[in-house]
Amino acid sequence: MQPTNAAPALRPNPFKRLLQPKQWDFWTWVTVIVYVFLLAFILYPLVSLFWNSFFNDKGDFSLGNYGNFLKLKYYYGSLWNSLKVSALATVFAILVGVPLAYVTARYNVKFKGLIQILVIMSLLSPPFIGAYSWILMLGNNGFITRFLQDIGIPFQSVYGWKGIVFVFTLQFYPHIYLYVSGALKTIDTSLEEAAESLGRGAFHRLMTVTLPLIFPTLSAGALMVFMASFADFGTPMLLGQGFKVLPILAYEQFISEMGGNPAMASTLSVILIFCSTTILFVQRYFVSRKNYSMTGMRTPKVEPLKTLPKWLLTFGALLVACISIIPQATVIVTSFIKTKGPVFHPGFSLNSYKEILYRVPKAIAHTYSFSLISIVIMIVMGMLVAYVLVRRKSKITAMLDGILMIPYVMPGTVLGISLIIAFNKPPVILTGTWVILVIAYVIRKLPYTIRSSTAILTQLDKSVEEASISLGVPPMKTFFKTTGRMMAPGVMSGAILSWITTINELSSTVVLYTGATATISVTIYSEVFTANYGTGAALASILSISTLISLLIASKLSKKGLQL
Repeated sequence: MQPTNAAPALRPNPFKRLLQPKQWDFWTWVTVIVYVFLLAFILYPLVSLFWNSFFNDKGDFSLGNYGNFLKLKYYYGSLWNSLKVSALATVFAILVGVPLAYVTARYNVKFKGLIQILVIMSLLSPPFIGAYSWILMLGNNGFITRFLQDIGIPFQSVYGWKGIVFVFTLQFYPHIYLYVSGALKTIDTSLEEAAESLGRGAFHRLMTVTLPLIFPTLSAGALMVFMASFADFGTPMLLGQGFKVLPILAYEQFISEMGGNPAMASTLSVILIFCSTTILFVQRYFVSRKNYSMTGMRTPKVEPLKTLPKWLLTFGALLVACISIIPQATVIVTSFIKTKGPVFHPGFSLNSYKEILYRVPKAIAHTYSFSLISIVIMIVMGMLVAYVLVRRKSKITAMLDGILMIPYVMPGTVLGISLIIAFNKPPVILTGTWVILVIAYVIRKLPYTIRSSTAILTQLDKSVEEASISLGVPPMKTFFKTTGRMMAPGVMSGAILSWITTINELSSTVVLYTGATATISVTIYSEVFTANYGTGAALASILSISTLISLLIASKLSKKGLQL
């Protein structure tokens, strides 16, 4: 066989088509614009944050910040504290969420719809409102604390790391409940029946068959709980009383009355991102070790129970759901109680609402105006990006999808610090403006809208679009007149979730806001720290009612769809 002089085949360059002007259609422009947006507001701030961590407070290049973190207990202790409360919250959330999901998914308990609404409502309420509510009940002067002390039961308060774990557990166990209940309804019961035929008891069957089968789903819910606890700022700040976690320490190093240390804040932020990313990869590693596929041909049936067991399980499930909704009920009730400064007095009044309308009307207006601008951007970007990811699959779009996942492992405090470092100097200065808040909201919440948009788009047949284009309608017009309308119900459900989390956002807002751009969440935070509990409760009630209304709208849209 004679040697050939033919040159080896070169791998196609995924960017070659993108760089050819003749190939630039509407969707190519969308891809380029989205890349520019992500490079400007995700990658560039992250690179700036990472680079800034290698400079000391004198501006000299140094590894001293990382050395100080490893040497000084004040720094590395905060990481240990974050890991401790997050891990414990995850364990307790599993212990609460899994039994609740199993009971409601497998047995004919009463009031399942009510239980699910209460659980979801507790999840969508911001954690710092839960912390604030438990301060009103179990704080140093809380009414439950005083009651317990009056009847001779020793009780200190909800402050400290135990209180943080308690609030995190009640706030985030719905992640476990929602993930696990969905998995339990679709599991293949033939495997459980095989274990039963071999003489395995119900509990042994649950531990050796059912839970291992739903491990990927359970671990995904546990990951959500851990990441949310690890990144949360408001709850440890309100309840910690000297118990420092990493997000709080990064915030205090960046914004300090004695002069901040942005370089150390950058270092702590980099460590936060590294830990979050590591946890994500560890979860994926354990899931990838085994094959969890099932036929799904025989889904479980709801088992009927006798009257007494049915009502006992119903009472237990309702009790858990009602306890988790107590914070929202507490802030609404206390917002109508008379106050004089930090002290509540007998009787009801609207004075707290009158005071917030007089003192902080702009904070209320800012919350809804900034969130509305953000949600419009998210809806438009979410639909366009989803189309690119689903209909224009390539290495370029796969990379785009990867960049969009970065906000999942990026705590809000870190995002705020990175944006300030990146846009606090010429040529682009955004610090102190409302624009930087909108950018932060879009970056943090855009993945919700994109995921819901891609989910609905994968279910839509391409033939409708192809027929429209074959009749001479341009691709852009086809998308907005045909595809976009069919996507609308799924997009809106994700958009409402983004809206709820945006109006309640604290972690990034507390770093980025100024007096002229304050929102409801940071005003509640300020009111609690100045012991203005009545006005804080009134503001928290506004957020809770807004969340409930949004949740009801989302439920209605998911059932009936949009009439277009």
